[in-house]
Amino acid sequence: MKYGTTCFFKRIIGLALAVLLTSCAAPTALPAVTPTAPNLEANELNIYNWDTYIDPTIITDFEQRYGVKINYDVFGSNEELLERVESGQTDYDLVVPSDYMVSIMREKNLLAPLEKENIPNIRNISPEFTSPNYDPGNQYCAPYQWGTVGIGYNINSTGRTITGWKDLFDPGFRGRVSMLDDSRLSLGVVLLYLGYSPNTTHASQIAEARDFLINRADQISAYAPDTGQDLLAAAEVDLAFEWSGDIFQLISENPDIRYIIPEEGSIIWTDNICILATAPHQGLAEIFINYLLEPRIGATLSNYIRFSSPNEAALPYINESDRNDPALYPPEEVRRRLFFVTDVGAEADALYQQAWAEVMASKNP
Repeated sequence: MKYGTTCFFKRIIGLALAVLLTSCAAPTALPAVTPTAPNLEANELNIYNWDTYIDPTIITDFEQRYGVKINYDVFGSNEELLERVESGQTDYDLVVPSDYMVSIMREKNLLAPLEKENIPNIRNISPEFTSPNYDPGNQYCAPYQWGTVGIGYNINSTGRTITGWKDLFDPGFRGRVSMLDDSRLSLGVVLLYLGYSPNTTHASQIAEARDFLINRADQISAYAPDTGQDLLAAAEVDLAFEWSGDIFQLISENPDIRYIIPEEGSIIWTDNICILATAPHQGLAEIFINYLLEPRIGATLSNYIRFSSPNEAALPYINESDRNDPALYPPEEVRRRLFFVTDVGAEADALYQQAWAEVMASKNP
């Protein structure tokens, strides 16, 4: 997740100075625990992550610290990740599925249990991300980042403040809207707008959300595969349903861009870093997870990609403007209107996938 290549390279130039200033100014936090790599012959680590979802210096620093090489591959959706892993034709060690996908991968025995003694920095996880319902006791995964999905918009183009999903579907913006090419998220927010749970298993409600989008095919310019922020930056759309951090990347470059969590409610998510059951380098993978959970490394990750950190020890090192932004770290009254996408089971999931296929067919007849 989760921002396009447009923003990725622009930030490299000032990165070294930003990291230096952060390390000099930040208050003291828990010391990092850095164990020695347990398997010296394991000199490669294979990571499968969302596109441009890491600070590149994190990769190079780890390689230099441990004398290893990281092979880094990317995917565009949870379903793409699952399909690739289930194909059995991979040698990935680490993957980064979202919350509901962790449940699915656990049930399919695709994940290896974590050896916690090799990950002492797991103590740095914020209590609210400890033992989530999709991974009790963090048995298989450590939280990577979290955030929301909402609406990014250019206020010069809209001419007014946007407040909710009703604006996204306002006929005045016909043909100037993008949504995510993601069945559970896009159908989920429509379900919320219609007054239903984004995790409903009722066929009639899923069908109603499907028909809502089909009937508004002219409203939506594109169902973007995690590139809606690029469409917004290029002024090809005025409103984009996108991941929070993707839009915050644009905000740092264009003060006319805004991000809102719709007043009707939205979806909150947690991405997780997990080791595959077939991982060829499990010991080194655990060292990498431990490394990401170091306070300063965790802050470097979030400060770069502009998502929210689940690492409590990293929070003192997060840029103050981000740490105090209610769109990145929503207050409790907003959190009450946010919902996690959950595993709805194979039968209901098939309904969502069929509904989405019909939405896509209506958009591209």
